Amino acid sequence: MSGYVGILVSDPWLQNQFTQVELRSLKTQFMSMRRESGKLTLGDLPSKMSRLKVIGEILTEEERELIIQDMYQNMDDEVDFESFLRVYLKLQAQATSRRGSGAKDSFSFLKAATTTLLHTISESEKASYVEHINNYLKDDEFLKKYLPIDPSTNDLFEIAKDGVLLCKLINVAVPGTIDERAINTKRILNPWERNENHTLCLNSAKAIGCTVVNIGTQDFIEGRRHLVLGVISQIIKIQLLADLNLKKTPQLVELVDDSKDVEELMSLPPEKILLRWMNFQLKKSEYRKTVTNFSSDVKDAEAYAYLLKVLAPEHGDKSIFAVKDPLGRAKLVLQHADRMGCKRYLTAKDIVEGSPNLNLAFVAHIFQHRNGLSTQTKQISFLDASLEDTQVSREERAFRFWINSFGHSTYINNVFEDVRNGWVLLETLDKVSPGIVNWKIANKPPIKMPFKKVENCNQVVKIGKQLKFSLVNVAGNDIVQGNKKLILAYLWQLMRFNILQLLKNLRFHSHGKEISDADILEWANTKVRNNGSHSRMDSFKDKSLSDGIFFLELLSAVQPRVVNWSLVTKGVSDEEKKMNASYIISIARKLGCTIFLLPEDITEVNQKMILTLTASIMYWFLQHPVDERPSATSDSETSSNSTTDDSASDSSSSENGML
Repeated sequence: MSGYVGILVSDPWLQNQFTQVELRSLKTQFMSMRRESGKLTLGDLPSKMSRLKVIGEILTEEERELIIQDMYQNMDDEVDFESFLRVYLKLQAQATSRRGSGAKDSFSFLKAATTTLLHTISESEKASYVEHINNYLKDDEFLKKYLPIDPSTNDLFEIAKDGVLLCKLINVAVPGTIDERAINTKRILNPWERNENHTLCLNSAKAIGCTVVNIGTQDFIEGRRHLVLGVISQIIKIQLLADLNLKKTPQLVELVDDSKDVEELMSLPPEKILLRWMNFQLKKSEYRKTVTNFSSDVKDAEAYAYLLKVLAPEHGDKSIFAVKDPLGRAKLVLQHADRMGCKRYLTAKDIVEGSPNLNLAFVAHIFQHRNGLSTQTKQISFLDASLEDTQVSREERAFRFWINSFGHSTYINNVFEDVRNGWVLLETLDKVSPGIVNWKIANKPPIKMPFKKVENCNQVVKIGKQLKFSLVNVAGNDIVQGNKKLILAYLWQLMRFNILQLLKNLRFHSHGKEISDADILEWANTKVRNNGSHSRMDSFKDKSLSDGIFFLELLSAVQPRVVNWSLVTKGVSDEEKKMNASYIISIARKLGCTIFLLPEDITEVNQKMILTLTASIMYWFLQHPVDERPSATSDSETSSNSTTDDSASDSSSSENGML
């Protein structure tokens, strides 16, 4: 363990229970709990630790209190960080044991694996994900020499150590996320090149909606199985659920009756839409129960039998409904799925054991293969009006992924819906400006009384004015009502404030002075000019930026070996501009920048996203003195090279770059 960990924890036994990144995350949680009431006692922990994954989802507050009372006599004693960690480990062990026995399983699709200390892995899930990887990446030119992977071994974690596999998997989930010209793909990579690939992977994973706040590049290099599998599972989930929205599958409008229901459907997370679709199809059968989860409600395989009968009766086996044994019924269900040509990566045993991750994946595959919805979209006038215009949708996406990158207790699926109770905005404000939120008057979800949501949002507006946001004639109720224009304006000001604060906090450069947009602009132009280029940015809305050349010059100025100029186009045609923009985003992420823009934001010169890109590059540069960067020697065997060190990657994971 490093000296840094020793500073946090003096007990050697405790040091060995956690990774560095886990300790930092738990320290942040501990400090946040203590700030809320001025001090933290043992008696406070049963309620406050409900926000921690696994513990909060599996153990009730009364159970947490009994466990802590068994450990300590006086619940009024104040808690230090080491005591907090001991309580955490005890509660974690109890929760994990409970989860293993199947008493309660309310997890999202393995999200918990990257945000807790759940250091065990499911062999069934590993085998499923390996089969998925073998299927979708079997034709990849670089990976085909390593595939197929044997699911009975740990080869997956060895192959993942160079970062290429995970980068490629991200592109399968969300095509075009990573410009593959930026991936280091030599046969043998040196430590810097592996680290670059992992940094590119982690920053790109955040940019598609993965939660990776507790993971650093070292975890991949060391092959920490539970963390690697956690990231893989989230990437696969994003791929499998990609079509579960009205933009990709407008036929989903069949699930609702009027415009109000459409708005509700659009606000649901994809898992909930998948459940609604499943129940919609089951109503066409003799099945009369409602499926509410992908675990206990499908363990007997009866719902699956009726679902497949509705979707593909021609492949059915009538004897399935006479089978009393759930395992036997599950086997027939999988045979039916096979005859449909539906990919499935689970066994009959996984069904009857109620594996939520694998059952969700199975249903998602069924939906992708045959959703049973009308090929003719209902002619409903309100559908087109409900779908966001491109610019609003793109900004909502950027802010959503930015908020989720903080690792809050609540995962945001739709900004306009999920911020309306004010809680997530308060959590984000507390991350951006620690201590600024008065938690004593905050109302924690679930919030049933509307006036309590207004109270939260009133505090959000009050803090915004305190931070000098432009909020003329804005009240908390505007957020509660879901005013989209106002919410986007508030979030942009919050993101911009965060960027400027991060730069200001590097005091050895700013001397504690306020940083302005003009300072960022001047810094970028100076770096490019001093590097011998005549390129210039007149403002963050300068249309000449659309070809990407200025940002390639800037990236080359801050790290000479990061840009492979043989891959850069002249940026004349729209296609050339998009290629440059895609390359810029990938090499910036590979360098260590956490950014949430799309290539279109560069080619169309989106002023807000151009500012975040420039500031993110500036922040990375100021964090890395020249003597910490390796030489500018390029390597002709790799398509692109850049450098970032482990400490930088861990810092990026814990602070998220916040850009």
